[in-house]
Amino acid sequence: MNLTDDDKPNPRGQLALQVVPYPSDTNANGDIYAGWLVRQMDVAAATTAGRISKGRNATVAIERMEFLSPLRVGSQVAVYTDLVDIGRSSMKIHVEVWTRDRDRERMRKVTESLIVFVAIDEHGRIREVPQRD
Repeated sequence: MNLTDDDKPNPRGQLALQVVPYPSDTNANGDIYAGWLVRQMDVAAATTAGRISKGRNATVAIERMEFLSPLRVGSQVAVYTDLVDIGRSSMKIHVEVWTRDRDRERMRKVTESLIVFVAIDEHGRIREVPQRD
């Protein structure tokens, strides 16, 4: 996760979620909770996994995250997802978070992670992911 790899880095994948954090999403110091951001990432990736698996799925792992830049109240937060790998019942989805502050045009990367999901049936048992077209 090195922003200096490219002069003008761009998000990887497709836009899956956009949201604006509010003051209620901050800690006593006024910083956005990391947990709030992880929740947004999980929601975006779960939506992508649901489309791929054509049904219910569960988060089974979240790979390490590094916070590259701060997330400010009122900024526009964009979560991008990209399918990395698909197994018999699992899906690995790369997730990136980018933000645009209210007073700036340029977007900047906040964090990224790999989230693993498993497709489950209505009883919560693992099921196969349908073949992709």
